[in-house]
Amino acid sequence: MSSCFNGGAGWPEPVVRVQAVSDTCGEAIPERYVKPPSERPSTTTPQPAGGGVLNIPVVDMSMPDSDDTVRAVEAACREWGFFQAVNHGVRPELLRRARSSWRGFFRQPAEVRERYANSPTTYEGYGSRLGTTKGGHLDWGDYYFLHLLPTSIKSHDKWPSLPSTLREATEEYGEEVAKLSRRVTTLLSKGLGLDGGRLQEAFGGEGGEGACLRVNFYPRCPQPELTLGVAAHSDPGGMTMLLVDDHVRGLQVRKDDRWITVDPVPDAFIVNIGDQIQVKKRENTHVQLAYQFTR
Repeated sequence: MSSCFNGGAGWPEPVVRVQAVSDTCGEAIPERYVKPPSERPSTTTPQPAGGGVLNIPVVDMSMPDSDDTVRAVEAACREWGFFQAVNHGVRPELLRRARSSWRGFFRQPAEVRERYANSPTTYEGYGSRLGTTKGGHLDWGDYYFLHLLPTSIKSHDKWPSLPSTLREATEEYGEEVAKLSRRVTTLLSKGLGLDGGRLQEAFGGEGGEGACLRVNFYPRCPQPELTLGVAAHSDPGGMTMLLVDDHVRGLQVRKDDRWITVDPVPDAFIVNIGDQIQVKKRENTHVQLAYQFTR
């Protein structure tokens, strides 16, 4: 039972590890993971009138200072709020190493993973999503959450020590994605007709912005048509850099009241404009950047 539940840590109800449920549930998922019919995943993607596959825009980041790149980012964000960044400067080898290290963590024995169980006080550490109400529907996924910036709140004590490659890979990954995020922020500023450093300044300046990493782990699911890894939502921060599994088409975005399955480009980052960039911001708003990747 200890491998399935984290019964303390201040949560309003026992936290069930989806990884443990997946290992023991057989061919039917528990009722709490079954979403209402209106919230279940869409199995069809609308096709464009001219044929082909409807997908979010792909932006080549190899020339981040060019006017063409500014216009491409501006158009993608205005029309979709999402785009796939390719030729972004983060080495594919580093992406593979980060993915491999975190997969290695989720393959550790349950007692090792539970050493890093999170709590409502900080949310940092190993967790499983609770329902929005006690006894409500649950998502089919576990996660790990860490603060990266500002450095004053980064605590390596909360970073897993196993596998041995994880801390070094995560540190380098966070640094490189932060640099990429700043380049995108400059493009967004220019696309809005502002000075290139305007949004970065609003976020707190280089090194002063808030940034976190969330690793999502979606175990095998015997009835994927009935549940979701993460329920429909918008990201509350400024911008999300999402590194998905190149071989899994699981992410869906909503456009014109339709759900569209994203066809991921290998080694691309999916850039998601969050609520705090989408709305008009007041002076001194603190915007948190979330650097994420999924299993």
